[in-house]
Amino acid sequence: MRFDARAWALAASLVTLASCGSVASAAQMTGDSAATCNGLGGPADGAVKIDTATLQAPTPLSVTEKAPTPASRIVPANPAFCKVLGHIDPVDPKAPPIKFEVNLPVEWNGRSLQYGGGGFNGVLISGLGLPPAYPFDKASPLALGFVTVGTDSGHEQKPGEPPQQFALNDEAFENFSHKAYKKVHDAARALTVRAYGKPPAKTYFMGSSEGGREALTMAQRYPDDFDGIFARVPVINWVGLQHAGTRSGLVTMGDGWIRPAQIMLVADAVLKACDRQDGSDDGLVQDPVGCKAAFKPASLACAAGQSGDDCLTDKQIAAIETLHSPYKFSFPLANGLDDYPGWGVSGENTPAFGPTGGWKAWWLGTTAPAQPPAPTNGIAWIYGAGGIQYVFARDPKLDVTTYKPEDHRARVLEVSALMDSTNPDLSRFHARGGRLVMLEHMADYAQSPYAGIRYFETVEKTLGKDKVAEFARLYTAPGVDHVGSGAPANVDMLAVLVDWVENGKAPGDLVVREQKTEAPSFDTIRALPLCRWPAWPHYKAGPVTEAASFACAP
Repeated sequence: MRFDARAWALAASLVTLASCGSVASAAQMTGDSAATCNGLGGPADGAVKIDTATLQAPTPLSVTEKAPTPASRIVPANPAFCKVLGHIDPVDPKAPPIKFEVNLPVEWNGRSLQYGGGGFNGVLISGLGLPPAYPFDKASPLALGFVTVGTDSGHEQKPGEPPQQFALNDEAFENFSHKAYKKVHDAARALTVRAYGKPPAKTYFMGSSEGGREALTMAQRYPDDFDGIFARVPVINWVGLQHAGTRSGLVTMGDGWIRPAQIMLVADAVLKACDRQDGSDDGLVQDPVGCKAAFKPASLACAAGQSGDDCLTDKQIAAIETLHSPYKFSFPLANGLDDYPGWGVSGENTPAFGPTGGWKAWWLGTTAPAQPPAPTNGIAWIYGAGGIQYVFARDPKLDVTTYKPEDHRARVLEVSALMDSTNPDLSRFHARGGRLVMLEHMADYAQSPYAGIRYFETVEKTLGKDKVAEFARLYTAPGVDHVGSGAPANVDMLAVLVDWVENGKAPGDLVVREQKTEAPSFDTIRALPLCRWPAWPHYKAGPVTEAASFACAP
């Protein structure tokens, strides 16, 4: 299946979701679209300032040769729209403003979609790209007629600065934690009323990683603002993640560091132990939960007098066991949690490029952890060690090897109350008709998928499984890394949410399409399902061939 960029741009610009039989009503900008767009510029309400408002011409689909994530290679076709750039002034004059972008299509379908951020944010999310897990050959939400919204969360990442430096300012950190997304939501709603004469009939939020945390935060803190929410690989227990990631880095200092060839050694051993458990030899660990119990790192221990890349030393084995084990706090964090789950197995050798990949990208890097963190270190160490210094200890010169959370208990608890999206009481979100979909990638080394799984199970314990089934779903995807590489996990979750929110059609198991991004053809190779949690093993046994499909286990 191949796409002509010009034809795709024209088709995408004409598509709306009005044909889906949903409750949102289509509309156009009031009056002349160019004049309406230009009229949005200038002062707005209170602290909200509109910097520019310009009408954009339709643009075609384009594909780059290489990018940090599979989805970021795709620049989707977009229709004529009004691009609004603005900011929200801080209260503290030393705090940076909250920057935002709101994209208002000339042909509007009556809905809005707010995008989440990533990492420590600091980059303006444009709302012009593909949402998390989105199929590469689908029209963008803006092309479908959604108002789209993004923000930098209230600070700008500058070259050469640690990404956590903004956290030294209280207001900037509070904006990052939750306030920026609410303020931008309200600003976007006001702009929508000005542009079309009415607010969105339905409002959606989609985020991945840090954006997934933001998505859950919206459901927990601001349940009246969003009708449908999608949270992919959310960094849900944020405080626990920063500490566990730092610990996993500390044990790889010096002799504990695992070399690239040894990563392949471990990955091959995991497949040998677990690949055929599902009845097929497909290079995919379809039951990562069972595999975590079955695989023993000590099985790769060097014999007496042995060394090299064909075995592991005691310190390297201890490092892997540390990665797989929970991080325990000596005091409870927000919502009673006192630990962070260990990471799982599979995908250790997923190639690294930017935030894509397995151990090399996230855990180990290409050099052992350093202080201050080096660009060649694993991302988890860069994030975690910097988080310890700038967020928790608030001492940029701190020797991270000396840090103990007990010595900074008050600050750790303060950050947990702000950042941890672990409140299981979603009764207000449920009562107002909200719908939530979560997706965990089981070969994710940026964050532990077991944190999100545990959260969902805690929601079920708090509200009851039957009630949760009315408004929330959790899916798990074996073999997929943090950003979508590895096994396929591409599902149009926006359409899933719209169908559930507006048509009352609750999702069951979902069809996934594996899509190549090496060429612009976006060839669909095989169909796979995302299965609802819990269902281990997730797949019935069956060979993987082109066009083959799995069925979710009953």
